[in-house]
Amino acid sequence: MRKGARAAVIGSVFAVFVGGAGYGAYNVVTSISGGGGDGPAPVRTGPPGGDEVKETSRAFFAAWEKGDAAEAATYTNYATNAEGLLAGYHDDAHLTDVKITPGPASGTKVPFSVKATVSYEGKRKSLSYDSELTVVRGETTGKALVAWKPSVLHPELKDGDTLVTGESASPAIEAVDRDNVVLTKEKYPSLGPILDALREKYGDTAGGTPGIELAIRHGNADTGDTTLLTLAEGRAGKVRTTLSASAQAAAEKAVQQFSESSVVAVKPSTGEVLAVANHRQDGFNAAFLGKLAPGSTMKILSAATLIDNGITTATGPAPCPPTATWQSQTFHNLTGMQPQENATLSDSFARSCNTAFVKFADEVKVDSLTAEAQQRFGLGQNNWKTGIESFDGSVPASGGPDTAANMIGQGQVQMSPLNMASVTATAMTGTFRQPVIVPRALDDRRLATAKGLSSGTVAQLRSMMNRTAVSGTAAGVMSRLGGSIGAKTGSAEVDGQAKSNSWFTGYRNDIAAAAMTQEGGHGGEAAGPIVAAVLRTGG
Repeated sequence: MRKGARAAVIGSVFAVFVGGAGYGAYNVVTSISGGGGDGPAPVRTGPPGGDEVKETSRAFFAAWEKGDAAEAATYTNYATNAEGLLAGYHDDAHLTDVKITPGPASGTKVPFSVKATVSYEGKRKSLSYDSELTVVRGETTGKALVAWKPSVLHPELKDGDTLVTGESASPAIEAVDRDNVVLTKEKYPSLGPILDALREKYGDTAGGTPGIELAIRHGNADTGDTTLLTLAEGRAGKVRTTLSASAQAAAEKAVQQFSESSVVAVKPSTGEVLAVANHRQDGFNAAFLGKLAPGSTMKILSAATLIDNGITTATGPAPCPPTATWQSQTFHNLTGMQPQENATLSDSFARSCNTAFVKFADEVKVDSLTAEAQQRFGLGQNNWKTGIESFDGSVPASGGPDTAANMIGQGQVQMSPLNMASVTATAMTGTFRQPVIVPRALDDRRLATAKGLSSGTVAQLRSMMNRTAVSGTAAGVMSRLGGSIGAKTGSAEVDGQAKSNSWFTGYRNDIAAAAMTQEGGHGGEAAGPIVAAVLRTGG
């Protein structure tokens, strides 16, 4: 809704404390004043019985139906918080004619359905939804009370959210891909939060007009409104993206194979994002905002650091011993990897030998990897402007054992699939082109820059990545792809996880992609098939 609209904010932690204190104070007063000569009646304990659950829930529903927020709140265990939102239900969300139908109770839980009418400036529309409440025993009074939480009022409400009806905060947009194909969250579910972000950022300048809607305004200022019901359609403004509908469709299908997966594809010659997809329970855009150790996919950047600092070359020595120790920490290779004392950097890269890279920790400076990441790959400076919120990667100058751990994508290094797709694009072209999901021409924003890589370094990186894709650790998912190909696998160990996170990045002609699957195992087991599926769409 437009700024200035009045709204009842759902209880924050502070409000819950105050509400709890207020409720507690009420109970103390009641206890003191309600006693007779024989003292206060004993406080009931234990879970509420069936009759209490029925009586409390029905009294709460009756007060809610008639719009008496103050009375309804008295049947909850946090009256202050409940009253504010219940009042806003009528005053700010403009919901009237409320009819609540309880279902059969299951112990202390009561499911119920709500039917109501949203009325605003002469426009009316029906709303219906299901929710649930739980009846608990008041800690001090022993009364049966509704356990208050925002989702009682509507299942999508969370702490800090606001329920309002009015003009939409931003006019609707019609997002289209690079070929003018309309992109909707119904057809491309992963794009839901991204389309919301584009609407919030570009809706006012895209030429549309706002509609009238019932929406959840989230307490997080970086999160756009969630529309629950549209009373009057606005006119959508067109926002052109860099996405490719065919690549997006392939990405959406690919991530569905593995839970907690994310993938990004970019066009190396331009930096344009072709696809972004997530398959996560929390709905988080980890493809753009994830901050996780990238495992051995980091060896692309580490190899570039070794080459650019004159430490070794693709055909130069990079022995692969069974273990390597750096400042009291011992590093190992994957189980079953045979040592190779005469290995070249290309050999160790294609096999993904950890110890080979760790052994170079005493030859690089503490900040060598950081400088390479920032100056040549454009990472870690918090200056990417993709068109929506994104993470630029982080490669800190870590001392101690982390100097070695960072070389193999563990330690303090953090990346997202977007970052690693960009790393691959830079490695194969030599030019860092900051990824964008909407054209720069849309708002003339300033994009991040970096000096990139020399042609000699690019030739060596492409050679090693191609070898990895054809006969190395990535061959299982890449070898049947035609054209110019290259890849790097990765698995990142995480404390407390039974399986490592699966990472994979690769390129085919003019498309580069990277994927991550949390607890997916080795790179070729989960993230690899996702990347390969996206690369098949073209390039």
